[in-house]
Amino acid sequence: MEINLNKQQEEEKKESPVETVLVLQGGGSLGAYECGVYKTLAKHKIKFDIVSGTSIGALNAAIIASHNYESRKSSAKELENFWLELAETLVPLQQQFSSVYFTDEMRAILASMYSATFGNHKAFFPVWVSSGFFNLLQPFRPPPYPLFDITPLKKTLNRYVDFTNLGKSNRPRLIVTSTNIQTSEPVISDSKHISIDVEHVIASAGFPFYGIAWTQKDDRYLWDGSLLSNTPLREVIDSSPTSDKIVYLVNIFPHYQKLLPQDMFEAWHRVRDIIYTDKTDNNIRLSTIMSRHLSLSKEMHDLLMISCARFKEKGNDADFEDRFDKMELEYNKLARRRGAIIKDIVRIERPEKTHFLFEDADFSVATIKKLIRQGEEDTDKALATKNWNQ
Repeated sequence: MEINLNKQQEEEKKESPVETVLVLQGGGSLGAYECGVYKTLAKHKIKFDIVSGTSIGALNAAIIASHNYESRKSSAKELENFWLELAETLVPLQQQFSSVYFTDEMRAILASMYSATFGNHKAFFPVWVSSGFFNLLQPFRPPPYPLFDITPLKKTLNRYVDFTNLGKSNRPRLIVTSTNIQTSEPVISDSKHISIDVEHVIASAGFPFYGIAWTQKDDRYLWDGSLLSNTPLREVIDSSPTSDKIVYLVNIFPHYQKLLPQDMFEAWHRVRDIIYTDKTDNNIRLSTIMSRHLSLSKEMHDLLMISCARFKEKGNDADFEDRFDKMELEYNKLARRRGAIIKDIVRIERPEKTHFLFEDADFSVATIKKLIRQGEEDTDKALATKNWNQ
């Protein structure tokens, strides 16, 4: 048996390319923070092979994936225009004198009340006003469902996403997630395998706790993907299992909060943060363990190949040779289909000074612009300090 380990190692390198991945969470109006993050990443000319998102992150991801980041209609500029179009001017003085007349919490309360009552004419409108308003006034009777229709959001998104570009070789691969209401299973829409349309993307944003309507698509009824996973990194690994990953992950729900809740609204707010914050550390630990196991398996495999060659020089053993060939086949399957290893990860996490339960429903112009700036600044800091974790 002729042994050429150097050639084999070169082949293994070729079979394990490295993909750069952007992972975007769901979080309503907090998705404007992700817009700021991407603006800075584009400024640093970081190109992505895969862009993945759920809920509002799916909408952001679709806009990014459908445009070239350096073209006339750049993905960063289109994403910012999308968010500025969603932004609502609540009172004439707000943009100019917001910091004087409104605290962040006051603005969030006003904006969320406005959205709940009047909707957002570029994103959703209240159907409960016409279909079930009187039900709200009757005791012991639940509110109607849905409360809001997101047809306006489809129209807005169609203006910013060129769906004909999705899946092209010169665009990032798009992966968005939703939840099958009837089976509780994830539904993965992947531009590598299907032609993603506006329904696939909108299906990811039907958040039932806020009364947003589900989407019927391909004989399935779909809700928000964040119900199963608000950080769709595992879905990326499952969809692209043979390539290692460098991951940029945006976490818009803070891991840490020093102050303990003092009332039920604050308690609900912290619970929401805990439910939807990034929980991919376990995936990363498993990836590290897998990498170590594969390295050890490779050393054992190479050593065994040398021993096998020496053994065969002394005389053939048909049973041994057959067993080794089977082992060799299984090893190659393991090495090639091992599942992606996360080589590096950059986390950009939104800090939070004001804790308000409905902050993710604040689409006021001042808040949207502030979130975009905050995302830009935090990403610059993360890149400058080389915040990389193995």
